[in-house]
Amino acid sequence: MSPSIEQDQNMVLQSSSSHPWLPSEQEGEGRMSAPAVARNRDAIGTALRSILPETGLVLELASGSGEHVVHFASLYPELVWQPSDNDPRALSSIAAWRRQVGLANVLEPLLIDAAAPEWTLSHASAVLCINMVHISPWSSTTGAIEGARRLLAAGQSLIFYGPFKQAGIETAASNLAFDAALRARNADWGLRSVDDIVSFARGAGFHRETILNMPSNNLILALQV
Repeated sequence: MSPSIEQDQNMVLQSSSSHPWLPSEQEGEGRMSAPAVARNRDAIGTALRSILPETGLVLELASGSGEHVVHFASLYPELVWQPSDNDPRALSSIAAWRRQVGLANVLEPLLIDAAAPEWTLSHASAVLCINMVHISPWSSTTGAIEGARRLLAAGQSLIFYGPFKQAGIETAASNLAFDAALRARNADWGLRSVDDIVSFARGAGFHRETILNMPSNNLILALQV
């Protein structure tokens, strides 16, 4: 396990927050800072270029500290970015980062629980969800899929990023250890199977999927309506 992966995974496992992927570091004025963001944002941002629409609104679920959304908003100024979260600390941090960067294409964060049957948004051109699936109950993943399907039109995508398991592909030892540690902490957590996600998504109305290999044994799984 590389030092950077181990550090990020240990941060999750040691967190006492109700929102375990929120970091503990304070940047000032309520801004939180996650070391992993600086390591993965450029790779994710580059990969998104082949998936995101040219214009429209991108909803980010479980925005956490808010650092990803402000970075992507600077990369894709033609898109409007809607951050969201279900944790008050996260919402405060997102709002603080939004004030700090001053980008007009980042909207005020919304309170959205991915697992909820209704969201405070009626449409989106894409939905993005980074590092939530393995640190939340399966109902959050299925809720994200069902919720995104309500918002998206034909040809638009729900994009997951994080560590996953793939049938027929050996899971990295670091990810297996991370999975075991997550399940030991909370039986409802753990790395999800790509096949399980795709199967549920197809039943919900998604018709195509794209898988991109990412650094540090992560994947992007894009589900298209």
